[in-house]
Amino acid sequence: MFDIDLGQTLLKFAQDTGFSVITWQQAVMLLVSCVLIYLAVVKQYEPLLLLPIAFGMLLVNLPMGGLMAEPTYYVAEDGTTQVQQVGGLLYYLYQGVKLGVYPPLIFLGIGAMTDFGPLIANPKSLLLGAAAQLGIFVAFIGALLLGFDVNVAASIGIIGGADGPTAIYVTSRLAPDYLGPIAVAAYSYMALVPIIQPPIMKALTTKKERNVIMEQLRPVSQTEKIIFPIAVTIIVALLLPSAAPLIGMLMLGNLMRESKVVDRISKTAQNELINIVTIFLGVTVGATANAERFLQADTLLIIALGLIAFAFGTAGGVLFGKIMYKVTGGKVNPLIGSAGVSAVPMAARVSQVVGQKENPKNFLLMHAMGPNVAGVIGSAVAAGVFLSMFAK
Repeated sequence: MFDIDLGQTLLKFAQDTGFSVITWQQAVMLLVSCVLIYLAVVKQYEPLLLLPIAFGMLLVNLPMGGLMAEPTYYVAEDGTTQVQQVGGLLYYLYQGVKLGVYPPLIFLGIGAMTDFGPLIANPKSLLLGAAAQLGIFVAFIGALLLGFDVNVAASIGIIGGADGPTAIYVTSRLAPDYLGPIAVAAYSYMALVPIIQPPIMKALTTKKERNVIMEQLRPVSQTEKIIFPIAVTIIVALLLPSAAPLIGMLMLGNLMRESKVVDRISKTAQNELINIVTIFLGVTVGATANAERFLQADTLLIIALGLIAFAFGTAGGVLFGKIMYKVTGGKVNPLIGSAGVSAVPMAARVSQVVGQKENPKNFLLMHAMGPNVAGVIGSAVAAGVFLSMFAK
């Protein structure tokens, strides 16, 4: 009744599955993605971004899925260009990364969630945020010495700021082929802040310095909080126009928060908008980590340089904190300098935890938030410097 060759049918089915064409490189990447999912779910290392990044990595390394496939075109008889085959889902979502749309929107949400009061109350903490950018330039120079192209070196350097969106923004503009390994390195080190920073902080400070109890910060008026984002936007954008998208969106979000007149859109930026963009950004960035691009010697060097950058960033902030300790006659606890990297608010919490282990009566969180939010501004400024120098 039915003329079917069962053997040929089963053979064709087997040939149409991904199992028939999967490479060992793809298998390795699937394993790596599963490890990252484990770290996000079980260890809760920066799960909001690590989980979608890991799953995007998993999706793109499944053979024959075509989720990042580019569309194909043909020229019709009337001379018009027609779509022959549409691209994959993640290819279209990735355009928000490629065109530099997602990172500024992330900054909009971060600005809406951030209180710049501790920085305004203690402007000197801006210097700690600047000092913590040391890692960016150390990694940049190190990457150049290792033979990386200057654009790639600049992208690697930004990892030292511990600011994932900024690293993605710079890399998408300067070295898009390296987006996968740089993004994974940046977010991995952000997630490992509580593990990486404490040994460096303790090694560079004395017990006496770690025991310093800082004076309570002065109250900051709403007028100051409204003027601050406007002034920062004008000054930074005039000095570094290429930093305007990041700084502008960061400060717009903060102005919406502090003005108290647009609570509805401020809450949207803090919640729905940043959550949606985080999903798109994470999955599509992970999808750039395909086996052919990721499993190279360059990737291991990038991960190593990222760790060096992060370590030097932490050290730079702490060492400048020691200088401020000396200059102020022992009124500044150098531990808050480690919060100058822009992993908000995790780095500030680490300063608090390390300080309280030395002295349970020590409360450094609000003092550490000053250099912490200064680090966000500092990494965006560093990004602007690199873009103005190297972007075509």
